[in-house]
Amino acid sequence: LVIVTLFFTWKTGGRMLLPQNVNNLISQNSYVFILATGMLLCILTGGNIDLSVGSVVCFAGAVGATFMVNKGMSVGVSILIMLVTGLAIGAWQGFWIAYVRIPPFIVTLAGMLAFRGLSNVVLQGQTLAPMPDSYLALFNNYIPDPFGKEGFNVTCFAVGIIVCIVYVLLVMKNRADRAKKGYSVEAFGGAAVKMVLICAVVLAFMLRLAQYKGIPNSLVWVAVIIAIYTYIASKTTTGRYFYAVGGNEKATKLSGINTNKVYFLAYMNMGFLAALAGMVTIARMTSAQPTYGQNYEMDAIGSCFIGGASAYGGTGTVPGVIVGAVLMGVINLGMSLMGVDQNMQKVVKGLVLLAAVIFDVVSKRGGKLIAKN
Repeated sequence: LVIVTLFFTWKTGGRMLLPQNVNNLISQNSYVFILATGMLLCILTGGNIDLSVGSVVCFAGAVGATFMVNKGMSVGVSILIMLVTGLAIGAWQGFWIAYVRIPPFIVTLAGMLAFRGLSNVVLQGQTLAPMPDSYLALFNNYIPDPFGKEGFNVTCFAVGIIVCIVYVLLVMKNRADRAKKGYSVEAFGGAAVKMVLICAVVLAFMLRLAQYKGIPNSLVWVAVIIAIYTYIASKTTTGRYFYAVGGNEKATKLSGINTNKVYFLAYMNMGFLAALAGMVTIARMTSAQPTYGQNYEMDAIGSCFIGGASAYGGTGTVPGVIVGAVLMGVINLGMSLMGVDQNMQKVVKGLVLLAAVIFDVVSKRGGKLIAKN
């Protein structure tokens, strides 16, 4: 990620790291962070993917926009309807995958086609706009700065400092807990270097945001999603079940874990997050169109595999997926600033995704050969 960022900074004459472009990196890719987080749980269960998320994003957004614009319904009720719509779609697909055992590829491919068509039916092939101001304020505004310093958002940079302090304290607490239980811990020198580098990146990022308008609301939504799912995946029993099923479903089932329920939860959760991504999308575009969400599933899947998720399941982390999503965003933004043709951008992203999966497959094959020898 660092190398790619430096490359595009060089090729764009420094424009890549301008405060407004750093802000655009978040606002334009917020849907990727949300979808990739949900896609990770599907992939963990055995390398399964959900091809329908782009269409569900469009359909949930179309339903919400119809209620807000055409029906004049309140923003709160419309948001609730969108989320329930996503949950219902996720439950529908999860049922066929988990309990009838139809392959996820087939179920979600059918969903991709069906919900794209339903989006056109709901919108009648037209664009719905504009979204209510109170709705746009939830996603498109910025966190206010009470200090009001001209040209620099003090609150934004202060949040960056607080994030770094909390991160360092959590790392130190985790090291102390592991040492107390007799587990192996990373050498302090290596841990210290890692903490310094991560804090430097966080502060540089927040400094750029502070020089523009501060913290966008979309970043707050993304940060909340990341925090919740990082905790679920790494600190809860349910989160560990996803890894267990992907590692060895038969052994997991013999251990007394309801593997059908794990699959069902993964796809129902994906529907929920797709609806949330739909809310973010129609807010950013200030409208709803039948074409929204196209290729979103590719961005989410690519972010997972580039971020370290295994094509075989059972391996991957939320922070890794976020790094993958940022890398995809940097590649998109960098090539756009360089004026690279849209078709060539797709070629580059496809090759990057293929390279990530090849690395995963080859490295695991090498590990098995070493173990066998």
